[in-house]
Amino acid sequence: MKERRIAVIEDESAIRRGICDMLRVGGYTPIEAADGEAGVAAARTSGVVLVLLDLMLPKMDGMQVLEEIRKSHPTLPVIILTARGAENDRVLGLKRGADDYVVKPFSARELLARIEAVLRRTPARPTVVSSVVAGGVKVDFARREVVFPNDERRKLSEMEAGILEFLTSNPGRVVTREELLTRVWGITADASDTRAVDMHVTRLRTKLTAPDDTITVEWISTVRGKGYMLGPTVAEAVLAEGNPVP
Repeated sequence: MKERRIAVIEDESAIRRGICDMLRVGGYTPIEAADGEAGVAAARTSGVVLVLLDLMLPKMDGMQVLEEIRKSHPTLPVIILTARGAENDRVLGLKRGADDYVVKPFSARELLARIEAVLRRTPARPTVVSSVVAGGVKVDFARREVVFPNDERRKLSEMEAGILEFLTSNPGRVVTREELLTRVWGITADASDTRAVDMHVTRLRTKLTAPDDTITVEWISTVRGKGYMLGPTVAEAVLAEGNPVP
């Protein structure tokens, strides 16, 4: 059986030791780190399939560690483990790219269940692309910008770019409004009005439409009663590793 390594970034030795023992019982191989700098290195170790990350760390705090991990490993699953249970902390962690958030104290059974749930979702994730081109229109996610063939440029808001980037990271799959609220807004769908997603998608479609209507690529398709997905031409471009589609 292939070894499954999990980086455990936790400065309290007793807690770290307990987590590592639990992981071994669960069939994983823990890679330990007691501070933020060592944590980044541990997360980048070959064979690591998931990171368990504390927020209160010496040398580099957990949010900084998460940002560094995302620079080199944009799709590596990260579960935050912390005593900070406030909603603002959870929202910030999710918006920075965490996949789940477990508040201390937690049981070994709960943590193993969360790990398995996150890992089940991971294989379907394609590599995140920095830009995508379809029908001559380019979207640059780093610049949050749409560029048309005549060099006209339109800026995207953070939420507009986030919606399109998440759809781009899931080509060929329907993404629900609730999922967009959780993954882009970082909020619980039950407490929010999903019409906000529809409003942002409407504005996004307008910004992706060429001024002279000569480009008719459908960037975002609506799946009635379910949510949204990339249009077929754009999905083809993404699956071709971002190569332009004529």
